[in-house]
Amino acid sequence: MISFDLNGQPRSVDVPLGRRLSQVLREDLHLRGTKVCCDAGDCGACTVLVDGAAVCACLTPVARVAARKVETIEGVGVAGPSALQKAFLRHGAAQCGICSPGMVMAAEALLRSNSTPDRDDVETALGGVLCRCTGYAKIIDAVLDAAGSGAGPEPEAGAAVGARVERLDGVAKVMGREAFGADVVPDGALYVRAVRSPYASARFAFGDLEAWAAAQGVRVFTAQDIPGVNCFGVIERFADQPALAEETARMVGEAVALVAGPKAVVEALEWDAFPVAWEALAPVLETRSATDPEVKLLHAARKDNQLIAGVVRRGDAKAALDMAAHVVEGTLRTGHVEHAYIEPEAGAAWMEGEVLNIRACTQAPVLDQESAAKVLGLPKERVRIRPAATGGGFGAKLDLSVQPLVGLVTLLTGQPSVMVYSRPESMAASTKRHPAEMTAKIGADADGRLVGMAFDGAFDTGAYASWGPTVAVRVPVHASGPYVIPNYDAEARAVHTNGPVAGAFRGFGVPQAAALQEQLFDQLADQVGMDRLAFRRLNALSDGVPTVCGQELAGVGIGACLEALQPRWDAALIEAAGANASPRKTLRGVGVASCWYGCGNTALPNPSIMRIGITSDGQICLHQGAMDIGQGANTVIAQMAADALGMPVHQITLIDADTAVTPDCGKTSASRQTVVSGKAAVLAAQSLRAQILQLGNMGAAAEMSLSGGVLSLRDGAARRDIALRDLPEIAHGYVLWAEETYDPPTEALDENGQGAPYAVYGYGAQLAEVEVDVALGTVKVLRITAAHDLGKVINPLLAEGQIEGGIAQGLGMALMEEFHPGKTENLHDYLIPTTGDMPEVVSHLIEIPDPEGPMGAKGLGEHVLIPTAPAILNAIRHATGAVLAQLPARPDRVLAAIKAVMS
Repeated sequence: MISFDLNGQPRSVDVPLGRRLSQVLREDLHLRGTKVCCDAGDCGACTVLVDGAAVCACLTPVARVAARKVETIEGVGVAGPSALQKAFLRHGAAQCGICSPGMVMAAEALLRSNSTPDRDDVETALGGVLCRCTGYAKIIDAVLDAAGSGAGPEPEAGAAVGARVERLDGVAKVMGREAFGADVVPDGALYVRAVRSPYASARFAFGDLEAWAAAQGVRVFTAQDIPGVNCFGVIERFADQPALAEETARMVGEAVALVAGPKAVVEALEWDAFPVAWEALAPVLETRSATDPEVKLLHAARKDNQLIAGVVRRGDAKAALDMAAHVVEGTLRTGHVEHAYIEPEAGAAWMEGEVLNIRACTQAPVLDQESAAKVLGLPKERVRIRPAATGGGFGAKLDLSVQPLVGLVTLLTGQPSVMVYSRPESMAASTKRHPAEMTAKIGADADGRLVGMAFDGAFDTGAYASWGPTVAVRVPVHASGPYVIPNYDAEARAVHTNGPVAGAFRGFGVPQAAALQEQLFDQLADQVGMDRLAFRRLNALSDGVPTVCGQELAGVGIGACLEALQPRWDAALIEAAGANASPRKTLRGVGVASCWYGCGNTALPNPSIMRIGITSDGQICLHQGAMDIGQGANTVIAQMAADALGMPVHQITLIDADTAVTPDCGKTSASRQTVVSGKAAVLAAQSLRAQILQLGNMGAAAEMSLSGGVLSLRDGAARRDIALRDLPEIAHGYVLWAEETYDPPTEALDENGQGAPYAVYGYGAQLAEVEVDVALGTVKVLRITAAHDLGKVINPLLAEGQIEGGIAQGLGMALMEEFHPGKTENLHDYLIPTTGDMPEVVSHLIEIPDPEGPMGAKGLGEHVLIPTAPAILNAIRHATGAVLAQLPARPDRVLAAIKAVMS
């Protein structure tokens, strides 16, 4: 028996002395505010205080806390959010929320010992807690302002859009009450583990599974037990991935069988004894020739491995390049990049009558429902997806992970089941950013105007299709950047290897293409003899000028973004020249890059449905099925709906995504939710408002308020009170309600990629200032100035957070993030930016309204990452002359590039 003080109360537990404190807290004492995401002390999400000191609960044996004082997130702000937690809300410091309890506890320890820390103190104290969403700036600001005043006044009716509204779902995040995939475990649940392939390519055969399972006291399930169609995919036409492999495994980490049983039994199993025999096959992987320094993908010469190709052709690129006064060309290779969300995949399943309920972290509940029903051989209405909070996704949680697996176990046993990936399991089995091998050639006339561009890219989609088709189609549209290029020829191919499945990852291949295109623009500007920013401003796309797809747009904001960077550009160049004037081992550089990004599916239907209603007791409910994975959809969509209805946003009650109670809002991907679901919400709210005004016989300008079940309308001197309890219930429990659908108007692309692939685009440009150690090859990013056109800024607080978080991921892609299949398996070996890596970020929010976007709004989430890496690469080149042909720009690669310039 071990006794200790827990949040001010004496507690005793009878557990083994070596049991992790995290397990004791979560499983024995049911305090699930402490999150466990790595079990290795790498992420810091499980930070608690022991005698006031911050420790990782996953590394602390419970014996070490005997007779000591333990504090968890549940002990902070017992009567409501503490001053520190209010600061987190005020500054928008919680996005997905999975790291927030650990951040709060680490900050709590700091503030108790140092009530007036400086920024360096906070960065050091929080350095052991990783965040993949925020870029850390707002977290640090919150800690520095922990004693500040409370939140500002709530916006009045009609004034929510444009206000710095605190995240409507934020309190649960900062107080550790948000329930993620691993936080709800049904009573009597079976614990499920997958048996996974150790080989990139192998045949396998099972031994006597029944005898092994009986001896161990577990159940075993294989592909033979799947009652439906054993394949799924995010795009039905390309659905090719089995829930459980049959006879052949095509990648490391592919699941071939499931084992289910009591948790203690499953955790104690000797997995090497599982009866499966493997015959390793020669995989198709990335290879390196001893004589050729270029990396080649074997599939590049094997047409049978090509999944799909996408093209955009306009004019005659070859002729234009042949005639151009200035031409540059180059290549760039990028590798696998891990999403590295702090929350590994997790979920549970249980039966409610004939309906299979599945709860998991996801970005696409209706897609999950359809895919799981197909695999399990059930009608769609017999599968209910009840999403957990999602602790980061960035695209990977669009693909099924635990959903069909726990669903299969529960369907066949009738018992609840739960599955939680370990960090190594998540890294092996989850999707990655597509590795790419790209070449491009770009030409300009004597005055610096672009005349032509040719682009070719092979994108490794891995063992299965996933989002490979989307990458192949989206990249050629975007590889031009937001510029006027009259002659253009771009092709991108998604090709199969036995590497990890490459899926969606914040940009769908566009960040890779931009990293090449923007580097070549710098070189072309130098050839022309133009300032690099001036070159981009000269060639920037504008209203009414055809894109490379022949689409004429309105509300084009790239020019305004580039203009916003001009003052800092001029000053940064002067500062860099001054710093480099005297001999020193570090050199300063300044780089710039731009982006554009189409919001939503490429030239395909992309609808979203929103429902809003009022109950007889006066509750306004917004059925918001667009998954909020930290980007703020719950808040910004509610802000738009509130203003369209004419009611205060804080009177809106959110009904979270659930396939049984919320309409289909589509996938949280492609920066579509603010635009597509936001417009559906605006239309639904406008429809409900029209009903109310008609009921009250009031004009369009009437003001409304709601109190005590009475809806009051005012229009000048006229007033009408509507007692909601006197109205009949119509549907869904509402006396007044509306439901509307919005599908962006797009046009299918022809064989040359001409058409209107997106209804709304967002734009941005970033300026990077770096310092390069020419002896070590290390790069320190000092400042990023980011100008992004949002069309209409719905919530400046959340927009700034998206910019800072996207820049953090772009910085990681540029300098440090590199996943090696079969080798990288934890967040110790896989480096993502920490508090100490992040530069100062200065955001400029530009508003060039889009005529199609809701209230003029455009998307933002994915756009931000695109220009960060090329801006950093261009700054390295400006400092040293070195051109990087492979990402990330590790110190050894930077040194080699510097030496190549000097030789």
